[in-house]
Amino acid sequence: MDALLEAIRRHADAHPAGSPVATAIPGLNTVRATAPSALVHDLPRPMVCLVRQGAKRVTMGTRDYDFGAGDSLLVTADVPTTSRILRADAAAPYYSLALELDHAVIADLVVQMDPPAAAVHTAIRVDPTEAEVADAALRLMKLLDRPASIPVLQAQLVREMHYWLLAGRHGEAIRRLGWPGGHVDRIARAVKLLREGYADPLPVERLAAEAGMSPSAFHQHFKRLTSLSPLQFQKRLRLIEARRLMHAQGASASSAAYAVGYESVPQFTREYGRMFGATPVADARNAIAGVHQPA
Repeated sequence: MDALLEAIRRHADAHPAGSPVATAIPGLNTVRATAPSALVHDLPRPMVCLVRQGAKRVTMGTRDYDFGAGDSLLVTADVPTTSRILRADAAAPYYSLALELDHAVIADLVVQMDPPAAAVHTAIRVDPTEAEVADAALRLMKLLDRPASIPVLQAQLVREMHYWLLAGRHGEAIRRLGWPGGHVDRIARAVKLLREGYADPLPVERLAAEAGMSPSAFHQHFKRLTSLSPLQFQKRLRLIEARRLMHAQGASASSAAYAVGYESVPQFTREYGRMFGATPVADARNAIAGVHQPA
């Protein structure tokens, strides 16, 4: 029996299927789906996703990454993706566990290790889940059954899971996230600022200063790591959040546009349509009716 699958099932089944469900441990989420999903646009934070049942596809650019039970998806940069759950039904739902990678924990661990080897940076990769990672994940999930243990034990178990990720086949890619003063670490500071202030005007000079780079060097390294310019990154954050406001909270297109920082509703409508394949009003109507546009 897959003990980790059973632990994920106990937590996820207590919540509606579909969206990720946050646990009492910050950054740790479970997902259950009882049917293949529509296409989801996202800008995920660096994270690892352990699939224990079903299958999913994540696309970055023109490359598809398919993974299923026993596989882990690693995302080591804030890159634009689309994703779709491929295999799930009521009898055998899709179950996965995702942990956001903690830069501070990684930075503390990597100073005790060798510098990351020179290699081509790959923002996404799929590999079989290593036994040590699955075991650490299981012990994290078991804390949820004993809430009083979480404040005492969660930090050391999160750290242990990061250690096994660093020590395993994902290690070189993850080490770049925490190497002090590296480009990934410096760009991450600007990304944090963008995520927190996506609705505000953020000149590239301010973002570059946050990263400790000249504007031209910042723009170059930002696009190399994320595949987007800073302006494109902010625009995508705004559109994803606007869609969430309309779908989850019933916001109108105009109120969602202004809430995420747009000053022109027609511009918002054009850019929304280019990204999601439908106008905001049509997309929201389709979501209510359960009809999904191919985006």
